[in-house]
Amino acid sequence: MAEVHCRAARAAGAEVVGVASSTRASAERAAQRFDIPSAYASVEELLVDGSVDLVHVCTPNASHAAITMAALEADKHVVCEKPLATDPETAASLLRLAAERKRIATVPFVYRFHPMVREARARVGAGDLGPLITVQGSYLQDWLLNTSDDNWRVDAEVGGASRAFADIGSHLCDLVEFVAGERISGLCAQTRTIFADRKNTKCITTEDVAALLFRTANGLLGTFMISQVAPGRKNRLSFEINGRAQSLFFDQEAPETLWVGGKAASQIITRSPEGLHADAARLALVPAGHPQGYQDAFNGFVADTYAAVAGDVPDGLPDFADGLRAAALTAAVLTSARDGAWVSVPDLFLPPDTPGRSHPLTAQQPLTTSD
Repeated sequence: MAEVHCRAARAAGAEVVGVASSTRASAERAAQRFDIPSAYASVEELLVDGSVDLVHVCTPNASHAAITMAALEADKHVVCEKPLATDPETAASLLRLAAERKRIATVPFVYRFHPMVREARARVGAGDLGPLITVQGSYLQDWLLNTSDDNWRVDAEVGGASRAFADIGSHLCDLVEFVAGERISGLCAQTRTIFADRKNTKCITTEDVAALLFRTANGLLGTFMISQVAPGRKNRLSFEINGRAQSLFFDQEAPETLWVGGKAASQIITRSPEGLHADAARLALVPAGHPQGYQDAFNGFVADTYAAVAGDVPDGLPDFADGLRAAALTAAVLTSARDGAWVSVPDLFLPPDTPGRSHPLTAQQPLTTSD
């Protein structure tokens, strides 16, 4: 991920001045690989460098919060890989600190930056679908399909209590809430760990699969399937939203198109800057027929983050409030799976003086079960 961030930073016009890692030797290897001038001995050494304006946190999950807090306290802007924190309380403290320090603080929910995702959002917002009825989605991978497949994310001490949902399910939830304009208010989840032991990790407690049934305050009903053990699926993030008038389907493995369904006829909309809503056209960087993909979406996210540092307020930029939202949803999924019950999801807001936000900070509500 550091390499993806580095490409995006340079594409947005930034000067990547240095890198820190777990050791100086590791930092030096990264600096050589990515052609970065400085390798710091520690994060602390990086943070006292006055030439550093913004820090990208691309470390294992359990270290995100401490590094992000240190960066904010050093008055750096921050891009923190998700999860922002492995629990909602810590994520909330980082959100408040970013607001207090008046720093731009974002989380890479980058699938928002596919042009056809913005087109889907614009069509929902314009009322093309009519009142929303149902949504179904999935995020499927196969990179942990075998017991020989192992990674630090499998270890709860390093990756957090949730794996599949926190890692990829959070992307699916963020994308659907972003496009539909509705928040999940309650959910019922089941999780499953296929392999208790892997090549190097034993007694695994993090999930390989998660399945969700959910509802929103407006009555929208939905289902999600998240799996890191689906043979043949690499990064198959897809969703379909059904309204009374139309349906929309998007698949990020085929990000150049959007399917629009109607009772009398259906059509496939192809990314073409001339025919899209303004926010989608803004992100359509090349002529139709020249494909855009994941790195382009990541570049768009980083470019909008840097624009926010310069004083702009880009629409749809995912910030620490969205990181907190993901942490709250993850906690709700784990609670529901553990208790076998519906769980309400608290709606958490930013402090009122945060740029680009107008709603007040509400007291954090505990997760509760409901009948």
